Amino acid sequence: MKIEFTNKFKRNFGRLSEDDQEAFSRQLKKFIDNPTPPFHPSLRIKKVQGTDGIFEFTVTMGIRMTFEFGEDKIVLRNIGEHDLTLKNP
Repeated sequence: MKIEFTNKFKRNFGRLSEDDQEAFSRQLKKFIDNPTPPFHPSLRIKKVQGTDGIFEFTVTMGIRMTFEFGEDKIVLRNIGEHDLTLKNP
């Protein structure tokens, strides 16, 4: 499955600390290994409330990433501080 990144994701990823970027890389590997249910439990994947087809997963306790499934691809939409990221998935 192909992974695409939105410009918003790229911009916000660059703002993360090096530790958070490394945590994202570890979590992304778990996600790529199991991109469909059952997901790796540490990802804590769930649908973002009030959206149609946008999901979140846990990078760290304070950092979330949002994504959506497309035809043969996964689009990484946003990443950052929990509340801000989920307000603008």
